[in-house]
Amino acid sequence: METQKYPVAGTDYPRTFQEFDIWFASEENCLQYVAKLRWPDGFRCPACGVIAEIPSLMERGLYLCRQCKHQTSITAGTLFHKTHKPLRIWFLAMWFVTSQKHGASALGLKRVLGLGSYNTAWEWLHKLRRGMVRPGRDQLKSPVEVDETYIGGVGTQIRGRGAEGKTIVAIAAEIRGKGPGRIRMAVVPDVSSESLHAFIEDNVQMGSEVRTDGWSGYKGLEAKGYRHKVINIAASGDAAHVVMPRVHRVASLFSRVWLGTHQGAIRPSHLAYYLDEFTFRFNRRNSKTRGLLFYRLMEQAVDCAPAPRKILIGGQPQPVVRG
Repeated sequence: METQKYPVAGTDYPRTFQEFDIWFASEENCLQYVAKLRWPDGFRCPACGVIAEIPSLMERGLYLCRQCKHQTSITAGTLFHKTHKPLRIWFLAMWFVTSQKHGASALGLKRVLGLGSYNTAWEWLHKLRRGMVRPGRDQLKSPVEVDETYIGGVGTQIRGRGAEGKTIVAIAAEIRGKGPGRIRMAVVPDVSSESLHAFIEDNVQMGSEVRTDGWSGYKGLEAKGYRHKVINIAASGDAAHVVMPRVHRVASLFSRVWLGTHQGAIRPSHLAYYLDEFTFRFNRRNSKTRGLLFYRLMEQAVDCAPAPRKILIGGQPQPVVRG
């Protein structure tokens, strides 16, 4: 089989759905696209390690190494590992997900693709969310705002730190003019120094200026190699969202997605993956074409570990987070 010939010279991804439909008109085209992303420098046999030109496609989406005759599945070890659905359907799902400004719900994906069940759509979305985190991604650079927000909780009157029944989410946002640059979000177990310092060390480049409120959990950042700027919100006379606008804007936008797209129902055990999806979209909000988001997700999909349903479910059912 001949290698896929792209209709737009010099591009790695379709820019519109019309181009998408041409590029991925057949299952073979989809397989070749995955192979091109997985082995950009030539096919590397996992058995003997020999690098060669991408061989001809065999039946069942397999490649045959000319050196040792080992057969390799193009999708093995990727997000599409052991899928029973055509890759074209997966590609359509990825295009749909990356084309939605505020994300996609399992019910919406089921309806658009005509999937057999809600559970299948839910499982696919969670697999895709695991592909939205790039391994070894760059840390945020100075200056950076850091704060926490609280998600969920049923019937609680206390708001902010000390609220019961809520999930704590730490947020870091680069300061770029009046608005935020890149962001990072993560579930943290509490607002202790141990938890907040670990979040900052994981996501903010050493030596950066970190701006926080006066919460004691942020004390000691200087000893970790950061330039810590404490903002006394009470003394400023302004509301927190005015003094630290970027992290509060991010928290507000995530709340809209959580309540609007997902109707305020996200299990605590799965919340981290919804944060990853939100971060993926937010950090690419200025992309000129949706095709680039599709391409970035596809790049990461061929580089992420398979996620069986047992892992997606996360063991025993957890209570649903509702606001």
